[in-house]
Amino acid sequence: MKKAFSFTLVLLFSMLFAAPASAGGVYQKPADFIKHVFDGQPPKPSVLWLKKDLKKQLSDILDHRYKGMRIRYWQQDEKTAWILEEIGKDKPITTGIVINRGKIEQVKVLVFRESRGWEVRHDFFTEQFKQAELVDNNQLSKRIDNISGATLSVRALRKLAQIALLLDQTVQQKKHDKP
Repeated sequence: MKKAFSFTLVLLFSMLFAAPASAGGVYQKPADFIKHVFDGQPPKPSVLWLKKDLKKQLSDILDHRYKGMRIRYWQQDEKTAWILEEIGKDKPITTGIVINRGKIEQVKVLVFRESRGWEVRHDFFTEQFKQAELVDNNQLSKRIDNISGATLSVRALRKLAQIALLLDQTVQQKKHDKP
């Protein structure tokens, strides 16, 4: 009886404390995300070269310098898909974001590397971004609720959503400016 109780106690503690530690990882490969977004027929990737003014806007959103010179994306008509990364507390969070007609259609955490804040991967959190668009000063049109204990991960995803919308605006503007 004592052994069974001890085993049950150990099992309970391992479930309570091991689950959050193992919650990070690869939830979906970026290539699989892109394939799913475009119903198994993804367009060829395009590249957006970041000019000085766009890079400054990205840095303003991130509150740190954006190091890249270009960003890869996928586009079909007015839908764009982006695979973006931002640091949560210490490590990058890889996120897939789909923009359709200037509004967020989907946000999905693809790879989570932090030991805390993994709750941002769940639908109850990412659904908040649906239909958000950019308003004044590159802010989201919707308020995104925080998750206690995941503040830095929430902040990272909010910034990535803002960036994806800004990049989509840039791509769509270039498309409409072509003769």
